[in-house]
Amino acid sequence: MTKGNFVGFGLGPIQTGLFLYEAFMSGNFKSYTIAEIDENLLESVNKNNGRCTINIAFRDHIETADIEGVKVLNPSKSKDREELINAISDADEIVTSLPSVAFYNMGGDSSVASCLANGLNNKSSDHQSIIYTAENNNHAAEILRSNVVQYQSQEKLNNVQFLNTVIGKMSSIVEDKRVIKQFKLEPLTPGSNKTVLVEDFNKILISKIELSGFVHRIDIFEEKADLMPFEEAKLYGHNAIHLLLGLLAKERGCRSLAEVAFHTDIMEFSRKAFIDEAGIGLIHKYNGFDDLFTPTGFRDYAEDLLIRMTNPFLSDPISRVIRDMKRKIEWNDRLIGSARLALEAGVNPVNLLRGIQLAEKHILTDILHEIWPSDVWLSGKANPFILPYPQ
Repeated sequence: MTKGNFVGFGLGPIQTGLFLYEAFMSGNFKSYTIAEIDENLLESVNKNNGRCTINIAFRDHIETADIEGVKVLNPSKSKDREELINAISDADEIVTSLPSVAFYNMGGDSSVASCLANGLNNKSSDHQSIIYTAENNNHAAEILRSNVVQYQSQEKLNNVQFLNTVIGKMSSIVEDKRVIKQFKLEPLTPGSNKTVLVEDFNKILISKIELSGFVHRIDIFEEKADLMPFEEAKLYGHNAIHLLLGLLAKERGCRSLAEVAFHTDIMEFSRKAFIDEAGIGLIHKYNGFDDLFTPTGFRDYAEDLLIRMTNPFLSDPISRVIRDMKRKIEWNDRLIGSARLALEAGVNPVNLLRGIQLAEKHILTDILHEIWPSDVWLSGKANPFILPYPQ
């Protein structure tokens, strides 16, 4: 297999600590181009000769790793945008790793969708490319493709496939100087205020590649013909319990999830929510689909994640875990979605409902009226998702 070209949008922790790192470690790429509008971040990498450093948390220690040969471009600048479009034309694997799918069409000519359309339009007719979408949205690939098609005809995408991903890897930008000093973390570049810390987990699931003869060069990724069950296991299992742990830890005065491991009551409460509520709901929906959706398979999945989420070397800050609560308490997201699946399976999800109660304390009732279906409120306090329940 010949070496390919890598292009990424966004230089956050998932891009650097997962996609860019694994692409570099594979040895299967000859170039790495990243689109990033943060000028300070761009300059810090380019002035460091394209080298950036990440910190990887194992269960008993932390290692640092360097990534080299990275070129960062600002698509809002015409010269950089032209170079980025040329890089896209030559790219074999492309990754969007942005805060949300809402960013795909922001910026007009410099938007992700526009740059992709222009670059893909210039590709040779026999050049195949895949585009990983890493925005934690079950339909990110379809959304991005529909945005790109706004700028070009679908025929131009015949040799291009947009892929959804299930990313169970936890990562963050560390800002706590105490943590940086304690674990001797290295900044992304010398003197940078960005410090990337990611866990060593790298079992990432992607949509099945349907381009004839195409073999993905980031070879650790595992293809699945149907990602939706695994996406829901992550959202209604991993993400829901991650948030529950954060909310319970906040009430207890913890600063990081690492501290929660010493609170055995919180751990047991969350374990029950994970296995006996979220797990039963997911198994009921996807019974027989995969070994994950069996009592033994899901218990193993949950026990492993509870250890990973409270990894003392990852030191996941509570402020990060419970941020953006408006999005995380939406009707089809995390705790609400998980509790609804449990109810459909005939389980009373009292522990998940406790998490919802805690989450509601961070959200004004007027906002809940905006983001929850109107019929939810018709039954008033009799509805289990509305405070007070349970005390």
